[in-house]
Amino acid sequence: MKRDVSLTASALLFIMPDSPLVGKVSASEPSPVHQRNAACDLRKMRRIITEDYSWSLAMVPLLSDLSLQHIIHNFEHNPILEKLLPKHRSRVLERLSTALPLPVTANLISHEDYWRRCGTERWPSCDISHYGHSWKRLYFERHLENLIERFIPDLTDPEPICNAAELSKNYVRRLEIRQLLPPVKVEKRKEDEAEDVSDSGSEAGAESPSVDHFDLNLIAASLCDLHELHLVYGVRGCGMNFEWNLFRFTDRDCALLANTLRTFKNLKVFRLHRSEVDDQKVRVLIRSLLHHPTLVHLDLSHNQICDRGARAVGKLLNQSQLQILNLCNNKIRAPGAQAIAHALTKNNTLRILNLRLNHMGDEGGQALCNALLQNTSLEVLHIGSNELSEATATVLTHVLSHNASLKSVNISCNRIGLDGGKQLLEGMSENKTMLEFDLRLTDVGQESEFYMNQVLRGNQERSRVQAQQTQLFTSILD
Repeated sequence: MKRDVSLTASALLFIMPDSPLVGKVSASEPSPVHQRNAACDLRKMRRIITEDYSWSLAMVPLLSDLSLQHIIHNFEHNPILEKLLPKHRSRVLERLSTALPLPVTANLISHEDYWRRCGTERWPSCDISHYGHSWKRLYFERHLENLIERFIPDLTDPEPICNAAELSKNYVRRLEIRQLLPPVKVEKRKEDEAEDVSDSGSEAGAESPSVDHFDLNLIAASLCDLHELHLVYGVRGCGMNFEWNLFRFTDRDCALLANTLRTFKNLKVFRLHRSEVDDQKVRVLIRSLLHHPTLVHLDLSHNQICDRGARAVGKLLNQSQLQILNLCNNKIRAPGAQAIAHALTKNNTLRILNLRLNHMGDEGGQALCNALLQNTSLEVLHIGSNELSEATATVLTHVLSHNASLKSVNISCNRIGLDGGKQLLEGMSENKTMLEFDLRLTDVGQESEFYMNQVLRGNQERSRVQAQQTQLFTSILD
């Protein structure tokens, strides 16, 4: 029996030269001690090593891995996350499917890497800097925006949007709705039209849709912490199917939106552009914003607002805390500009005013400039493309000499002329605060424009030095 063990050990040494028995068992004259050791080592090896030399313990999954795999596969029906150890929790989050229902993941998973995977799979181009550097906020805001933009009145069920808004209430801070679809018109067949004709020969009235666009009141209660709302009542990419009816902000839409604005008590930025908003509708909206507690930015650009609407905006300036007002590309003429100018004489919060692409003329331009002789809060004024001339430049010269708050003025695309340019240069020579002055396409002359640019460079350098000194002083105090 001893000889057999010896021979078996020798054979293993010959076949497996890398065996741990090398140097312990001799094939020629094994001692009894060596024979017993070889037999013991052989039994241990035979327990873990088979004839397949590629076999390894790494091929057998750990029980913890099997458990985590089971948790991942059954997460939708039995979500287990908080009870796991941190290292196991991170492994589960790395392997969870991004197709899990939002009711399961919304309030359970806060790990940013998981929401980054969800966001980049749906939208390859993502910039989280616009979403507070939060992937979870990006996902919920864009998900809700997509649902609203695809809603078709009387065809789409609003319940999924309401459910998504309720799940998103802790994460959504801004909604940028780039389109709101109108109802779909279904053409009736001739046979159906014949059936609609009554016995008296008159046609039954066509049924009107319940709403003209999505009603934000359905989700307003769930989004009490909304800070920004951007809306366009129109269709994107309509192509050859263009119709003016696709870009209508109806009276019914206006009434519903006014009620919604009263609900959004924390709204800071409201933008309603490219929606054919006229005087009557803007007055309804302004009425709901007169006593709004937090609104600081109002954008009604690219609409159909005329003088009556501008008067309503002037009233809002007197009763709100607006800091930014954008009325670019409307139909405001001299009376509307005068109403806004009158409000500016009493306003001390507005910092940025954009009236570009209107028709206020010199009468409106002079009124605005006279108001700036009293206003001390406005920093940026844009009145480009407003049919202004030398008469407005004369009053603006006094503003440049006396106003110490203005830092940027844009009067581009107006007929200022050479004489107007010389007057502006006279005012700029006494100005110490202006940092930007846009005079493109005003025909003020190269010489006047050159010297005004020299003054601007001096003001910019002075401002830079003051900013450095302020920063240094602040760091010393800290």
